[in-house]
Amino acid sequence: MTTHKVPNRFAKEKSPYLLQYTYNPVNLFPWSEEAFETAKHERSLSCYLLGIRSYSMQTFH
Repeated sequence: MTTHKVPNRFAKEKSPYLLQYTYNPVNLFPWSEEAFETAKHERSLSCYLLGIRSYSMQTFH
């Protein structure tokens, strides 16, 4: 089994909740304008994941 070693966008976040997903291979976005623009540009479905202290967004194709 391989381990995902490339950090995602969450590596730049301050939230401990989001930081725990830094090496998750899923294309996650923190709650941001970039997330909505990317979803709009790619015409993809957005899924909002609500955490205890933070919000994030995932796009699906």
